[in-house]
Amino acid sequence: MSQQTIYIKASESCVCNLPSVAIGDVLKVACSDRALLRKVKAIPLYYFQGEGEKAFSILYVIDKILEQHPGLSVENCGEDDFILVYRLERSKSRWLSWFKIGLVSLLVFFGSAFTIMAFHNDINIQGVFDRFYLQIIGENKPKVSSLELSYVAGIGLGIVVFYNHISRKRLTKDPTPIEVELKKYKKDLNASKLDMADEEGKKEDVS
Repeated sequence: MSQQTIYIKASESCVCNLPSVAIGDVLKVACSDRALLRKVKAIPLYYFQGEGEKAFSILYVIDKILEQHPGLSVENCGEDDFILVYRLERSKSRWLSWFKIGLVSLLVFFGSAFTIMAFHNDINIQGVFDRFYLQIIGENKPKVSSLELSYVAGIGLGIVVFYNHISRKRLTKDPTPIEVELKKYKKDLNASKLDMADEEGKKEDVS
């Protein structure tokens, strides 16, 4: 009889809402033997004493599986290390969520406005507009002209196109620049946490 092979795949991080965590709760597991698959998924992995996070080596998971099934062949198809986060489910206040959204929106709006004004002042955009208007039209530019209005409309349209969003609708199926940067940040953050856990000896690993 051929040796059974089971495949496991871990993501960089996973969130659980129960203190008792089994392998099937945080890893994707595949096997042709359905009975064996259920047994492997049910193997206890970790028990949290309170909210927090824990770093794991995939070798620790493989060791747990081989303890229960010594003759099994385990193939890793995912990350070599991963972070497990235990967080209790809490009811979210709609008013608090709207308050946070409003606060962040105000900070982004005024921060962006200040940045744009500082940039325009640095390059003397008003002088550029005056000279450009004089060269094209042949007369001095009024205080507010179609040039400023077109420029402002262009900035707004450019922001919409760049961030690929109009309300909840996307202009294309591509991820937005913010989503890309958040993915990069999360990846770097997880890598730093795993490195720190490894350096401090707080990662669950084989001896």
